[in-house]
Amino acid sequence: MNELILSKYDDHYTKLKVIFERTIELIETHHPDEIAIEAPFFGKNVQSMLKLGRAQGVAMAAGLSRQIPITEYEPKKIKMAITGNGNASKEQVAKMLQQLLGLKELPKNLDSTDGLAAAVCHFFNSGKVTGSKSYTGWDAFVKQNEERIKK
Repeated sequence: MNELILSKYDDHYTKLKVIFERTIELIETHHPDEIAIEAPFFGKNVQSMLKLGRAQGVAMAAGLSRQIPITEYEPKKIKMAITGNGNASKEQVAKMLQQLLGLKELPKNLDSTDGLAAAVCHFFNSGKVTGSKSYTGWDAFVKQNEERIKK
């Protein structure tokens, strides 16, 4: 799958259109039942936050246009679900995803693991793992799956 490179577009509205179209393309290719997304967080740069919010909005609109339910997770909740630490670094999250999913190598741009982390967090919280209701982190997973833990 090709990386989405938006820097080649000068117009912000064209970038939003490309994000929408690419999201529709992914939906039509993979037929997801649900979409998990990282909730926007307030950073230091208001303009960056506004652009991110718009990009997330068009991606969400693409999903909603296909009647796909969307769940948002706070960044700390995603980090907690993946690493057990709500303040984990991108590198820590990426390394844990690599171990969890058996990935041979990590992408050069660790921002690309954010979406995967949101998906794994959603899976852990969906109740689809060994019949559990939800996980708030590794402690909860271990308690609910003691028979799966090698001692």
